[in-house]
Amino acid sequence: MSDNELEEGSELSDWEIEEGLPQFEDQFIQKYLSGREALIEQEKSQRSDNAFRQSLTPMATEACTIVSRILSEERRTIWTEELQRDVADKEDVNMYPGMMFHLARDVMEKTKSWQIVKNMPKGALLHAHMDATLDVSFVIEQALATQGIAMSANKPLSHSKAQEDAEIRFRFRKSVDAGGSSIWTDQYQASTFVSMKEAAESFPINGVVGFRSWLTRLCTITLEDSLKHYHGVDAIWQKFGNCFGTLNSLEYYEPVLRSAMRKLFRDLRQDGVQWVDFRSVFAQAYFLEGCEEPAPDYKDFLRILQEELEAFRGLDQGKDFWGCRFIWTSLRFWGKKQIVEHMKSCIEMKKQFPDLICGYDCVGQEDGGRPLADLTPEFFWFKKRCMEHGVDIPFFFHAGECLGDGDETDNNLFDAILLGTRRIGHGFSLYKHPLLTEMVKTKRILIESCPISNEVLRLTSSIKAHPLPALLARGVPCSLSNDDPGVLGYGVSGVTHDFWQALQGWENLGLEGLGSLAENSVRWASYTDQSTKEWNKDVADGKHGQGLRAERLRTWTEQWNEFCEWVVMEYAIEYGGVDD
Repeated sequence: MSDNELEEGSELSDWEIEEGLPQFEDQFIQKYLSGREALIEQEKSQRSDNAFRQSLTPMATEACTIVSRILSEERRTIWTEELQRDVADKEDVNMYPGMMFHLARDVMEKTKSWQIVKNMPKGALLHAHMDATLDVSFVIEQALATQGIAMSANKPLSHSKAQEDAEIRFRFRKSVDAGGSSIWTDQYQASTFVSMKEAAESFPINGVVGFRSWLTRLCTITLEDSLKHYHGVDAIWQKFGNCFGTLNSLEYYEPVLRSAMRKLFRDLRQDGVQWVDFRSVFAQAYFLEGCEEPAPDYKDFLRILQEELEAFRGLDQGKDFWGCRFIWTSLRFWGKKQIVEHMKSCIEMKKQFPDLICGYDCVGQEDGGRPLADLTPEFFWFKKRCMEHGVDIPFFFHAGECLGDGDETDNNLFDAILLGTRRIGHGFSLYKHPLLTEMVKTKRILIESCPISNEVLRLTSSIKAHPLPALLARGVPCSLSNDDPGVLGYGVSGVTHDFWQALQGWENLGLEGLGSLAENSVRWASYTDQSTKEWNKDVADGKHGQGLRAERLRTWTEQWNEFCEWVVMEYAIEYGGVDD
C-alpha cells in the first residue's frame, strides 16, 4: 500500500504510529481546519462581488457549480501534456489555462466554457476606443470594395523593410494617375495616390491575399509583437500608436465607417453587450462620401454615428440594444493650446449632440504623455467653460495604466480621484496604493479593467499575473472591457475573450464573479446626463432605485437568471448533481 493511499484513510503504518503523526480525524486538526475555513470565508466576505454571490438564486448557484465542474474537466482534458508538446513543438511555449491570450485563443474558442461565456449577458462595455474596436479585416474588405479608395506612401514600397515602416495613408480620390508607377517599385513618387484595388492586385507576394495580410499586420498587434515582452512597454506602444494612422485613414471615410459601425453594433449585441461608452479622439480627418477634402468638424461624423445607431435599434437584432455614448478624448502628449482648442470642440459638439457626448478623458501612453497634474490648469478651465455654456461633461480618466510605483505616471491616480473622475480606465497600479484603494471604494469609483490589453501592451505577462484579483479581494468595484480589440488582434469586436481569460485565470472568480463584473458595468454606465449628486445616488441605489439605471439593472438581472437557467438545462445531465 502506498503512502498516498495510507494518507487517504484505512489504516496507519507502523512508522506513523511510532512517530505519533497526527491524523486529519484528530480533534485538534479538525479544529484547525475549521478555523482555516472560517478565515477564508471571512476574507471572501470583503470581496466586491460578495453581495452579488449572496443574492444568487438556487438556479444561478447550480449554474455556477456546473461551470466550475466544466472548468475542472477542461483543465484535465484540454490543457494536457499532449497539447503542450504539440504547441511547444510549433511555438516553443507551454500551454496552461490563463496563459497568454494570443497563444490561447485558438484553444479557448473550442471549449465548452467558451460557449457558456459567449452566451452570457455582459451588460455594458465601458472602456472601448471606437476606432480600435472596429473589425480590421472587415474595414479592409470594405475599403477594397469601395469605389475611389486610393493609397499613398511616404516612400516607394519596393522592399520588405519599406513595406513595414513606411507611412501608409488611404483617401477617397475621384481620379488617380492610371499610368503612374507602381507603389511597389523604386519608380513610385512618394505621397502620390494610387488605386488601392490596383495596388492590392499587384502586391508582390500572393496578390490581393498577400495585400490583405500585409495591411492587417500594419494595423494590428501580431502574435510575434505580443510575445516580445523583453522589448518593454515603450516598444509595443510605438507599434500600437503606428497602427492608428493607417487604420484611421481607412475607417474615416463615410461609406466604410457606416458599414463598419453596422457590423460593430451587430457583433457587440451578438456577444451579449447592450450598451457602450465609446472613447474617441475626434482628431483624425473625416471625409464624407465623394469628398476629397475633410469635413471642417465632427458634426457630420456624430450625425452619421447617430443615424447608424438608430437604424440598428430599429432592426429586430437591435431592438434590445440600449445604445451608446461617447467620451470625448484628447491625446495627452498635446500641448496646452491644442488641448484647449480640442476642449472647445468637445463643448460645441456636446451642445449639438447632448445625447451622444457623455464625458471627457485624455488618452495615449501615460508614460509618454503629460501627467494629469500637468494638465490640471486645462481641466479647471474646461470645467469653467462648461459652466459658462450650460453643459456638464464629467471626467472618465485613464489612470494607473503603468508599471511605475510613485512616479508621475503612477501618481495620475491621485489626480484622477481628486479631479472627480466617475470611473478609472485601467487602474492597473491602483493595488499599490492602500489609501487610494479605500477612497475609490468610498467614492464608488469603478475600475474599467482591460486584462488582455494590459497583457498585450506588456504590463503583465498573462492573466494570472494581473492585479485585478487584488482589487476585487479588497472590495473595489470593477468591470471588464476589451479596450482595443481590433488593433490588439482579437479578430472580433466582442468582450468574450476578456471574460473567458478572467474565468480561466482566477479560481476565486467563477461564473458568479463574472456575473458581478457584468452587473457592475450596467450599474456604472453613462446612460444620461446626471449631476454628481444624481450619479452617486443612482449608483448607490443600484437596481433598487427609480431611474433608467435601476430599470436596466433589473432587466440585466432577469437576463442573468435566464442565462443561468440555460446553463443548467444544457449541462445539468452531465455536470449537475451533488458532489461526492
